[in-house]
Amino acid sequence: MNDLKIREATVVDIPQMCNLFQKDLGYAECTLEIVKKQFAGLDAKREAVFVAEVQGRVAGVIHIERYDVLYFPPMSNILGLAVSSDFRRQGIGSALLKRAEQWALDHKINTVRLNSGGTRTQAHQFYRVQGYVDDKTQLRFIKCVRPLAAGVK
Repeated sequence: MNDLKIREATVVDIPQMCNLFQKDLGYAECTLEIVKKQFAGLDAKREAVFVAEVQGRVAGVIHIERYDVLYFPPMSNILGLAVSSDFRRQGIGSALLKRAEQWALDHKINTVRLNSGGTRTQAHQFYRVQGYVDDKTQLRFIKCVRPLAAGVK
């Protein structure tokens, strides 16, 4: 795709990123306010957000972070990757992954990991084609330890 540009995300991209999270990742509870707040709190020393821009439109987004645990050398973790359904199968997801992988290398990190929901079988095949290996099956457990205020999700 000749008019594809991968660049760091800016505040101007927030509405289009929010739209991708809602429509293409299925996070209906995602709001513009949440994305604005979370984007403002990004720590550039340990994370980055890149967008794929096509003809002035955000066609995809990837969020990567440094991931430190006591039992492995530093890794990076892809926290989210979304490509608009209007732009799939055009190399955008691959380009975003390559940019995230380069970010990891730039930060002296050799391993990139990601989690993908069990029902996202097309995404799983995409990751395998990109050289990612599904090395284990796990369950995610979650608990809200503080009740949310009325109207907040």
